[in-house]
Amino acid sequence: MRVTFTANGRPVEADDVWEGESLLYVLRERLGLPGSKNACEQGECGSCTVYLDGLPVCACLVAAGQVQDREVRTVEGLGARDGGLGVVQQAFLDAGAVQCGFCTPGLLVQTDALLARDPRPCDADIREALSGNLCRCTGYETIMDAVRLAAARTRAGRGAGADGADRAVRPDRPDPAEGTVTG
Repeated sequence: MRVTFTANGRPVEADDVWEGESLLYVLRERLGLPGSKNACEQGECGSCTVYLDGLPVCACLVAAGQVQDREVRTVEGLGARDGGLGVVQQAFLDAGAVQCGFCTPGLLVQTDALLARDPRPCDADIREALSGNLCRCTGYETIMDAVRLAAARTRAGRGAGADGADRAVRPDRPDPAEGTVTG
């Protein structure tokens, strides 16, 4: 079967898709969008998380035929309009939250979704939002730092500090973007 949909703002189509083929397979193997990772194939790890019509889903659990005429946005679609890194992506780099990188795409999509819903998440909200994403490398503290940093930058409407400095925001410390205590 042929499946046509929008991926990262552009119309795409995949031919000869078999009935049981996953969206993840179509994105990675047929469309050349390898950002979403194939880890568990059971929706348990979150490494394949993408947006489907604006909602985060595990692409490994979505049958490719289900995306006909729908909108998919992958980690590749999170970048800045100028082609550079988006706020969330840059915050993960700046906070050192990227190690092996396997879990990173799903964490980026979930963080982006969280900040779209709540630009001032507390630590409990961050943990809940990322609870479906597994990471075996970081110990999660740098990931928490990255989400806090992305939240501060998003609220301030910029990708880095006004003076170019990159600062992680902690719930027990002043928010450098606003001079207030977060959390």
